[in-house]
Amino acid sequence: MEFLGIDIGGSGIKAAPVDTESGRLTADRARVPTPESGRPDAIIHVIGELVHHFDWTGPIGCAFPARIKEGIVQTATNVGGAFIGLDFGAAVSDAIGLPVSTLNDADAAGLAEMTFGAGRERRDLVLMLTIGTGIGTALFVNGTLVPNTELGHVDVGGKVGEDYASDRVRETRDLSWKKWAKRLQNYLDRIEFLLSPDLIILGGGVSRPDRAGEFMPLLKTEAELVPAQLANHAGIVGAALYAARRA
Repeated sequence: MEFLGIDIGGSGIKAAPVDTESGRLTADRARVPTPESGRPDAIIHVIGELVHHFDWTGPIGCAFPARIKEGIVQTATNVGGAFIGLDFGAAVSDAIGLPVSTLNDADAAGLAEMTFGAGRERRDLVLMLTIGTGIGTALFVNGTLVPNTELGHVDVGGKVGEDYASDRVRETRDLSWKKWAKRLQNYLDRIEFLLSPDLIILGGGVSRPDRAGEFMPLLKTEAELVPAQLANHAGIVGAALYAARRA
């Protein structure tokens, strides 16, 4: 079956219909910049435009960069604080008249990778990292998601992990891949000390083959370390998959 997956990020909102049996996008991905205001009404308006773009009339899965419990947004590090306490899925559903299921964006990417990608059939301790504007994390034990981990906020030498080693930091500080890899290594060392995962999947835009080859050979971990196979589509696919499972 097809479900529309929407992935809301700090810099862009991406969407595409997904065949949830295969994990493949059934149309070209659409992307719209995330509104600078970061207000719920502005982001909901963009979602409405994307729904109209695909002429979509069915259920929707929405990956959102926040901790979400029972549909309620608990945090809003990379989006506006006005989201805190909001049942975001219900708000979107009321605005567009379609059923909407929401989950944390890194959890969505992790679900996609565990179902269709690098974590498929793994039943040990798996950590998915989505590296972009921030660092999102999704943790799986025996194939089961431990929702809403926020390990991008662990302390790394007195600094918040995602403010030290995210792709945003690499770009804004104009770091070479080598210099950025040293930061990412320090972050990974801290994560391995805390969790000792068996597999670490690196996702986000940096997982594209043309980028991963620039820095991954410089990293050393006790865990098996691999790039995400769905790359920057993982959030979309995972959001659609979540909607399918709830349906």
